[in-house]
Amino acid sequence: MKIGYIHFYVENASLWRWWFVRKMGFQSVASGKNRHTQTEVVQNGAVKFVLSSPLTQDSPVAEYLQQHPPGIADLAFVVENLERAIAKAIASGAKLLQPIQQRQFPQGSIKSSQILSIAGLRHTLTECDRQLGTGEWELGTGKMSTPDSQSTCFDYRVHSRESDRSYFTGIDHVVLNVAKGKLTETVDWYQRVFGFEPEQTFQIETDRSGLYSQVLIHPASGVKLPVNEPVSPNSQIQEFLDVNRGAGIQHIALQTPQIVKVTAKLRQAGVAFLEVPNSYYTELQQRHPELNLVADEWEAIAEQQILLDCQELGERHQRSPLLLQIFTQPIFPQPTFFFELIERRSQAKGFGEGNFRALFEAIEREQIKRGSLSLPSKH
Repeated sequence: MKIGYIHFYVENASLWRWWFVRKMGFQSVASGKNRHTQTEVVQNGAVKFVLSSPLTQDSPVAEYLQQHPPGIADLAFVVENLERAIAKAIASGAKLLQPIQQRQFPQGSIKSSQILSIAGLRHTLTECDRQLGTGEWELGTGKMSTPDSQSTCFDYRVHSRESDRSYFTGIDHVVLNVAKGKLTETVDWYQRVFGFEPEQTFQIETDRSGLYSQVLIHPASGVKLPVNEPVSPNSQIQEFLDVNRGAGIQHIALQTPQIVKVTAKLRQAGVAFLEVPNSYYTELQQRHPELNLVADEWEAIAEQQILLDCQELGERHQRSPLLLQIFTQPIFPQPTFFFELIERRSQAKGFGEGNFRALFEAIEREQIKRGSLSLPSKH
């Protein structure tokens, strides 16, 4: 099982297609509409996003936007055997939203179905003939299933390889925020329904707030799903839940082999990132003197304000595994969804607690700016 695509519900799909193309280096690969919903598809490397917006109040997207701010409605997976996956999901307590549908094309067939998770997130499950890839928009054909499973006509466009800026090699992980007390049952649901397994746990606390996180990983594909819950009423996780009006995807981590170069390009395009204080890098060098980075590389990492974590040196590694991460500001007007860029060097695994805490503290600083988190009182 792997991630096929991620479906955003937004107020203006054309505007967000432009944003992803101009700001994030994506390519527009398909667009279309039915009587109530407009849908755009963008792609960069192996990463595919579907963007849908309402044309009328009959649209399922309009219903979603009445309940939530713009965000992710569907985390779609590609599976090897759809019938088996759906049977297991239903037997494990998943709610079936769309029965299995099959579409036949000259190149082969695509089968899809959709379930609802315990956290209210939709999961479209797709089984494709191997030569078809992971979505109908790749076929040059004119049909795709829309939010209510009605057929949508598409004007399929193939981008030129000369203009393809493949910044991202895939999706490293997707982070789900749930309400306090819901983490255990959410983790249990994803283990039963999809076969995820626990990988790491984190409990981050500062003088102001905190969170608890359980990182899940799929044993076959390596898909990672960290699930967060707040441990304080003013936590950034609680702020997300309040503004989002429920559980939801907090951020997506995009894999890149060149995080410094890609971050610089996105900054030039106007993408805003969370700020990291200069003291972070001074303390990092003191804490990890074993880091074998040349001065120019330290300078470039600090200039782009990239977080860096050093993992234990294994027997097979001559160089310490490094985890480099940077986080955008929320992309929507509300302080909800944001992106992460991540580079794993020397087969770095999992997540570093140092980076986890640094991210938490960076978001806290943004909360303080918004007035949603108070500075601790001094005695």
